[in-house]
Amino acid sequence: MSTKVTFRTDRCKGCELCTMVCPKHIVVIDTTTLNRKGYHPATVKDMDQCIGCASCARICPDSIITVERF
Repeated sequence: MSTKVTFRTDRCKGCELCTMVCPKHIVVIDTTTLNRKGYHPATVKDMDQCIGCASCARICPDSIITVERF
């Protein structure tokens, strides 16, 4: 099964909640990027390792994460 995780990085405030609940520890804060609000957004460092559990999307207080399974 293939999985795609999408972040609306322009709305991410870098709260790190998604990084704490990822069972594979692949959701990280991208310290090399700043969004227009001045925050470092979250991203997935290795999409091939994602199991599609959607824990990150469920915990996000701003609903900026979408998980799709193919």
